[in-house]
Amino acid sequence: MRPLPPPRNGLGRRHFIAGAGAVGGLALGVAAAVPGASPARAAGPRPDLMTAALGTPVRDLPNLPVQRPVGIRASQATRAAAAAKMLRPFLDPLPIPRVLRPRGSLTLPLERARVRLHRQLPATHLWTYGGSHLGPTIEVRRGRRLRVAWENHLSGAFPLTAVRVPFAYDPDRPLMWDRPGREGGLPRPEVAALPPWAVVHLHGAVTGGGNDGWAENAIAPGHAQLAEYPNDQPAGHFWYHDHAMHITHLNVMTGLGAGTYLIRDDEEDDLDLPAGDEEIPLVFYDRNLDADESGELTGGLLYKGIVVIDDPYELVRPFTGPFTLVNGVIWPHLEVSARWYRFRALNAANNRPYHLRILDEDNQPLPAGAFLQIGGDAGLLPKPVPLADGIVLTPAERADLLVDFRALRGRRLRLVNAFPEPGIRAEMMEFRVASRATHGGAKPPAPTATISPSYRRRNEADVADATQRMVMLTPVYPKDPELWEMERIKAPDGPFPIDGVVQFEHPDGTVHTYRRTASTFNDPVQFTVPAGATERWSFLSLEKSEGSYPHPMHLHAVAFQALGRDHYDVSTFEYFELPGGGYGAGTKSPLKRKRSGTLTPGEHGPKDVVSLGPGEMVNVAAEFTGPAGRFMHHCHIYEHEDMMMMRPFVIMPPEVLAAAPPGHGAAPGAGAGHGSSH
Repeated sequence: MRPLPPPRNGLGRRHFIAGAGAVGGLALGVAAAVPGASPARAAGPRPDLMTAALGTPVRDLPNLPVQRPVGIRASQATRAAAAAKMLRPFLDPLPIPRVLRPRGSLTLPLERARVRLHRQLPATHLWTYGGSHLGPTIEVRRGRRLRVAWENHLSGAFPLTAVRVPFAYDPDRPLMWDRPGREGGLPRPEVAALPPWAVVHLHGAVTGGGNDGWAENAIAPGHAQLAEYPNDQPAGHFWYHDHAMHITHLNVMTGLGAGTYLIRDDEEDDLDLPAGDEEIPLVFYDRNLDADESGELTGGLLYKGIVVIDDPYELVRPFTGPFTLVNGVIWPHLEVSARWYRFRALNAANNRPYHLRILDEDNQPLPAGAFLQIGGDAGLLPKPVPLADGIVLTPAERADLLVDFRALRGRRLRLVNAFPEPGIRAEMMEFRVASRATHGGAKPPAPTATISPSYRRRNEADVADATQRMVMLTPVYPKDPELWEMERIKAPDGPFPIDGVVQFEHPDGTVHTYRRTASTFNDPVQFTVPAGATERWSFLSLEKSEGSYPHPMHLHAVAFQALGRDHYDVSTFEYFELPGGGYGAGTKSPLKRKRSGTLTPGEHGPKDVVSLGPGEMVNVAAEFTGPAGRFMHHCHIYEHEDMMMMRPFVIMPPEVLAAAPPGHGAAPGAGAGHGSSH
């Protein structure tokens, strides 16, 4: 990391090199408060450019300043945008990864490959799982242990060019993150110098800490990561991806982004769901491509970081790109028969959410009965969910989907991302339905049928006496967001705001106070969980901009159940200048709950990622029945976890915790959450 420039206007300035830097934590707790002192000057309002970079559609920001690129940047942007429009959609068939059904053990290499992302592009250099852009599908039976050797055979230069360019808004061109090419940005040497250092995390697996893919335990070429997966959990859709410390957001874009892992069990077998050629993974993410001086796309992968603000801190938007890939190909098509299909959908993007809808030639959606959700992240739902308006998936969320093509013979349907600003085009892929009738096939359950009779859903009353954890996420601007672990304390003497202190006012007028105990990955472990315990975790986003992309919150080692979602007035949380420089943050008056929110039908099943929108609190119940060890919880926007919005937690046998020295056992209850039941 290059040296910091001198402080400006009395403020310390931090330069975050995405993927190589760490966020410096502020002083913890109330120690930063000066008794009897007046609160420091609050940070100024956030610029509209920053709000747009967070995901708010440009059309909702009438005061967005126009900053047209000039000179070489303007000409390169124009030529590259024109080259991107020349790529024909739906030209390539959807790749369907090979299926591996190992018995007891498996060796899977991480290796170099050259792959075409689109028929009209040159081949792209990738680092891959087994030689294809999407890793092979691994299929196992519940309760059958699998040992995997992930062997690192990678070599050569890092196959991704990374640049930084300042944000310039030009209403006559696509937004900068939705344009290919460098636009004058120089390759970042610290990214080009990265070695092939990788670690595999089996997302959603209930396994021991030594097998979870700990971010700092990445391996170099010539070594193997040995992992054991008990698979002692219900049938579900899991996936493997890179989790290397500081560089996950870059490694996944080299090709180490996703492979499907399916656990099967008898309960799923009894449903007679579409299988074989009628069960297909749909893994989608966005990417950017490099262009040469003439504007022609080279096929090389490009990580274009958009610098939105550079004073007092440099803030860089998490990656989104112009091209949507499904199973590793840009805008593919899939030939389907006129029967039911099962699609295992996964959002493997760094940052972009997807609102999946299937539209016909007249832009009309499928009838709700022809588009169903039967499962989520970690297993089957209690009942099928009709998807009349489609389904929203934030990064790392999955959906088990059924589509009925029987009445659509000869039609061409499009899977689209219905969110605003979805990239160059909203269409993700095309389904081409055969014109001839097809007999036979699976007969999925009716919308009123019970899918998973073994699933027992908890409610707030079930965890009323459980240990309760509070996790808060701070807003973007004037500094990068942070993930705070909190503990309940007695209210300190004012004045407020106090750095790291957040207060809530309950409807009865009582005020509860929380203090930050950790804000970066290297802070000591604060959450120690007795093995077998059920806990209530609360996630609160203090982000004020309602249009911001949500934070997908992920817990390793457990499948949890969402209990409820509530909306808070977070306007009283603010940043302020600290006497010694830099910014503190806290509430100047207690937060108040505005209203009860809703869980989507898909959030009523087993989850390991939950979407956390601006000003929302989501409460979940997590039963830690798996093996002990050290694990992580984090925001699954890859740039955010690499910015240290990731924290360790530990699971230990309760008997071991009982033998621990005073102060080193399981933490007492972290205080009641503030959902609708309180």
